[in-house]
Amino acid sequence: MARKVAVFTGTRAEYGLLHPLLVKFRESPDFELQLIVSGMHLSPRFGETWRTIEQDGFSIDAKVEMLLASDTACGVAKSMGLGTLGFADALDRLRPDYLVILGDRYEALAIAQAAAVMRIPVAHLHGGEVTEGAYDDSIRHAITKLSHLHFVACEEYRQRVIQLGEQPDTVWDVGALGLENIRTVPRVPLANINQQLGLKLARPFFLVTYHPVTAADEDPGETFGNLLAALDQFPDHQVLFTYPNSDNGGDQLIKMIEQYVASRPATAWAVPSLGLARYLSAVEESAAVIGNSSSGIIEVPSLSVPGVNIGVRQKGRLSADSVIHVGTEAEDISRGIHQALGDDAKTLARSATNPYGNGDTSRRILEVLMQSSRPGAKVFYDLPKAGLGRTNGQNNR
Repeated sequence: MARKVAVFTGTRAEYGLLHPLLVKFRESPDFELQLIVSGMHLSPRFGETWRTIEQDGFSIDAKVEMLLASDTACGVAKSMGLGTLGFADALDRLRPDYLVILGDRYEALAIAQAAAVMRIPVAHLHGGEVTEGAYDDSIRHAITKLSHLHFVACEEYRQRVIQLGEQPDTVWDVGALGLENIRTVPRVPLANINQQLGLKLARPFFLVTYHPVTAADEDPGETFGNLLAALDQFPDHQVLFTYPNSDNGGDQLIKMIEQYVASRPATAWAVPSLGLARYLSAVEESAAVIGNSSSGIIEVPSLSVPGVNIGVRQKGRLSADSVIHVGTEAEDISRGIHQALGDDAKTLARSATNPYGNGDTSRRILEVLMQSSRPGAKVFYDLPKAGLGRTNGQNNR
């Protein structure tokens, strides 16, 4: 009998990363794919990207509305509560054998805690990472403790998940799922992107995605204003913005983007979501990727394009040498962009080694799930202490 695997997605970026794994589940006779869609996917403001999921040929088994109009911290917390209510109903109806969750979003935490109470085993992707500038960092570790199987992006992160008390034989280093898309997703010519989205984009241009900083002393509005000022120092380059995530403070950034684009109708454009194929294509066509998204750290280096990472949101994450880390002042950002446009940075981008694997992730995940029996009760794994034994997960006394 095929195993029922529910996969959760709440954002455009997360869906793009999950896409190759979804395809594998859909094509495998050993699994029955169940797709739970929520969060930004269902919001008109963020492009109603659930439509893209259906256009890709996937059936959505549950849509869970959870986003409130408010983007305050209180509003986000209330959205989590609404999500938990809806996810409980969806999981009770679908009764999956496993729930697959990627990453560190608050939407993911809401469904993970529902699954934990309902005793549905969770397989978590991208645990063990560190991003000190966002509360996603705490959420990621919390999801690790609610999960039973762990698929991490590199050995350093595997060791960190074990350090969190997870049994070593439940943690697999499979690389980053997003790198698989780079070698499998067909590219979209720039002319087609323009036609599909109503743009007049031409090279050279920058691709910019900046998200709110939610757990550090960095004012997102001030930093983003500095970024816009830095971009104005490169009049020969057009700019393509994608919208920030639905984190607290995101509305302010969207308004700033819209005002900037409205004042520069011939050189700047904004889209809520490019979609997977157009995003990868735009990255490859761009002169540099600028902002503070995880994609700029994990996927962009494998596309041979320089990246400029701003501020502390991604602080702590491993990154390739082609990623240029800068501060939040306009001068810092401008200096980083100048560096990214230089010949040395372009050469480094073509040769840098990405620490996140070789893009064979989805096959390895399916192999593990095929060989895994349904997990029982979790037992905390204590790290060995010098001179002391350890008794099968029990604390030494």
